Amino acid sequence: MKTLNELKTVLSETKSEIAKVLIGQEDVIDLVLVTIMSGSHALIEGVPGIAKTLLVRTLARTMDCDSKRIQFTPDLMPSDIIGTNVFNLQKNEFNLVEGPVFTSLLLADEINRAPAKTQSALLQCMQERKVTIDGKDYQLDRNFTVFATLNPIEYEGTYPLPEAQKDRFLMMINMGYPERSDELELAKRMLEGNSPEKILDSGAVRSVISSESLPELQASLSSVVIREEIVNYIVEIVRRTRDNPAILAGASPRATQALVMSSRIYAVLNGRDFVTPDDIKALAGPVLCHRIIIRPEFEIEGLDAKNTVKQVIEAIAVPR
Repeated sequence: MKTLNELKTVLSETKSEIAKVLIGQEDVIDLVLVTIMSGSHALIEGVPGIAKTLLVRTLARTMDCDSKRIQFTPDLMPSDIIGTNVFNLQKNEFNLVEGPVFTSLLLADEINRAPAKTQSALLQCMQERKVTIDGKDYQLDRNFTVFATLNPIEYEGTYPLPEAQKDRFLMMINMGYPERSDELELAKRMLEGNSPEKILDSGAVRSVISSESLPELQASLSSVVIREEIVNYIVEIVRRTRDNPAILAGASPRATQALVMSSRIYAVLNGRDFVTPDDIKALAGPVLCHRIIIRPEFEIEGLDAKNTVKQVIEAIAVPR
């Protein structure tokens, strides 16, 4: 079994390797690693051109694993995602043609472009890491992870994700524009012929996490101390979302599980073997915002999920 110090080293080296390609976006990288180490899935929201696809490709390189991409469109069918059986005339039998879900890291690009029937094809994959095709179960990679992207500025021709599906994502990662200094560095690299894509394709990014070692690294998280006061703090935050007058539907118990699990990983990323209230505050937005529904009358007044979660946290006493 891997130790907590080994996990700290691996996470630090992984961040360094990803930073060779992605300039800035440290917070985003942290949240992506939290998703991987928790064995969960994440939504990534951001405008086109800010390296969402590149981030997942780079992550796959550091893990030395396969990655595939699905461009979701209105005419995409469930069989295009999970696969289908095709009759082989030569052998006089049906053969399985595997869909893109038969991989380790799956980038579901603009997942809200496809109708609910197609979106729901991912539900079993995400929850059980298996698919059922023509009544037969097929096991997916044990480290199967979905990163689904959303475009926050284009809503025409989109299908909002059902609440049940959003709840299966550990968190919503907001990927914004880079800082001026980071964008200047990107421009300089382009002039030198060292674009992020070229750096990735050149083999400069090395593998740090193997698929075999990932379960052992995840198991070492049990050594991270999370005091009873912190657990009570987490539960109180989640429960307050259910009786807040601005919230129509609060977070489910799965949100409590998500905060407990992700806080341990976030603590390790910050070099600690114990969870602090600041870890919970940092993760509450990404973990809770996509799980709550704001009442329309409050939305009209300009209140959004992020501000509401912030108000909920501010109203709760911080444990000492």
